[in-house]
This record gives sequence, C-alpha cells and structure tokens, in this order.
Amino acid sequence: MVKKITIYDIAKVLNVTAATVSRALNGNKNISEATKKLVLETAKKMNYEPNKLALALKSGKSNNIGVIVPRINTNFFSSVIRGIEDELNPSGYHIIICQSHNDETKEINNIESLINSQVDAIFLSTSSKQSEQFEKILKKNIPLIFFDRKKTMDGVSSVTIDDFSGGYMATKHLIEQGCRKIAHLASGDFAIEIFRDRHAGYQQALADHGIDYREDLVMRTNSKIEEGKLAIEQLFSLADKPDAIFSSSDFVALGAIQELKARKIKIPQEVAVIGFANEPFTDYEELSISSIDQFPEDMGKMTAKVFLEQVNSPDMVKIEKKVVMEPKLVIRKSSKK
Repeated sequence: MVKKITIYDIAKVLNVTAATVSRALNGNKNISEATKKLVLETAKKMNYEPNKLALALKSGKSNNIGVIVPRINTNFFSSVIRGIEDELNPSGYHIIICQSHNDETKEINNIESLINSQVDAIFLSTSSKQSEQFEKILKKNIPLIFFDRKKTMDGVSSVTIDDFSGGYMATKHLIEQGCRKIAHLASGDFAIEIFRDRHAGYQQALADHGIDYREDLVMRTNSKIEEGKLAIEQLFSLADKPDAIFSSSDFVALGAIQELKARKIKIPQEVAVIGFANEPFTDYEELSISSIDQFPEDMGKMTAKVFLEQVNSPDMVKIEKKVVMEPKLVIRKSSKK
C-alpha cells in the first residue's frame, strides 16, 4: 500500500515545522513568499494531496452535496442530477450520488454516510415512510431539500410537480377519448405522497365525469416492465375488462403495451394507454406512448437554486420553500383514438 504524504513528510524534507508547511499551503500572510513557493513546489513533487475531510471539519464546509435517489438508471433521475450539477458546479460544489433502490434501510445508511462525509446539504427523493432519519439531518444543521418524492415537514424545502394534476389530466385525457373503464397501475406505495397524489387525481377525474371508482381496476405495481405485463394478465382475467390504462410509471406502461400486443388487443382502439415521466423511449417506440412530462432537469436546477438561496442568505437564514411545478400532458399514438 502506497503511503499517503502528509505535511509532516514535507516538513521533514524542508527541515521546517509542520505548522509552517500548513500555513504556507493555506496562504498565511505571515509566511514569506519564498517559503510559500518552496513548500508548494515540494508538495507538488511529493504528490501531496490535502485531507479534504480534515479541511471540511476545520472549515465547516466541504463543498460536497449529497444526492439520494431511488435509482439512477432512469432518464428522470439522471436528468434531475444533471440539472443539479449544472446549477451547482459554477458555485464550486460537487455532488455525491447515492441510490436507495427503494429500500428504507439503504436510504438510512446513505444518510449516515453523507452526514459522516461532512456534506454541506442533502437533496433527497425519498423511499421512506418514516421521518426520524430526516430529523437527524436537521439536528446536524445540514440543509435538507426534498425533490420529486417528499415528506411534508416544517422547516424543510421541497421541489415537486403537481402529481395530483398529473394524475387528473392523464385520466381526463382517456375519458375524452371515450374510455369509461380506466385501470390505474399505481407503481409505488401510497405511503409515498407522489403515488398517493397521482391516484387521488385519477379518482377525482373519474368523479368529475360521473364514472364510478372500481377497486378491482386499481393495481399496485413496482416500476418495472414485467410488472406491467403481470397487471394486464390480472386485469384481463376480470369479467368486466378495462378499456384504458393509466400507469404512474412509463416502464409499467411499456410492459402493459407489450402484453396487450401479445394478446392481439388493439391499442388505442380497444385499450388506450398513458404513462408518467415522459422517459425518452416513449417517443421512440413503434407505438409511441402518451405520458406526463415532469421536467426533471428543471426540477434539479430548481432544487439547487433553493439550496443556494439559503446558503447565500445573510447568516444562513433558514428559508422554507415548497416549489410545485406544473406537469404537461404529452399525447402520442398509444392513447389518441
């Protein structure tokens, strides 16, 4: 194992004190320019790298932001991350990305690791039903900002889209196409607000158009293609089958379409389908998929802006903002009759 060079090694080579090396490296005005130059040149030759964690502990600032997402292998979360980076990098911040894989224990472990890494803030799209770990972040005086999936907490900012509106407009669009037996594939736990709100929007749209809500047409799924196929198998075992699918995930919608095609069911003539998130593949399928656009890159930029507004405020005044962005209905072949 290669030994890490320290300020003590540089001091020994130059026959000066470690304190002198430290001051020179930090640009202390009491150290002569000649000594500073000599220390910097020697440090470079010896491949010295400062201990960033120690510097963070000393200064109280690491210039690192922790970002926790359920997973990064979707366009939505990778676009949010891109937006965060684009907004933070000019201010000298870097991000540390963690994945929870929709697992509450992993999310808690991610939070612990980020706190121990002395991050300056945590941006979080939560998979958790609890709040205790979030209180721990706040007790450490680390700014916490939710995006996409949030918990409603006093003193904590969030950046989301209007998921209720997204669910409502998707369902209303299907009703306007003449559909009356609309199934909802709820790709998440209703304990998480975004999935509960999308379902509530679906319910309200049905009610506003005089359509009865049917429990047998609402299915809980995970956000996977295979789950969409399984949902269609169950829905089409019913005596009174659906004539439309509103999925709160594009991946589940894609699986549903694949299974409908395998059953020779015409889309959208017999069953119209709409998803949620506007993943890139929705526009490149042979049968393009209608979806709800969440503008993830803008969400990432807004999350970063909310943080910067707080850290740049006089005396780090705590600013609580609840930013709600408007989603957009994108109509394609899978739902337009």
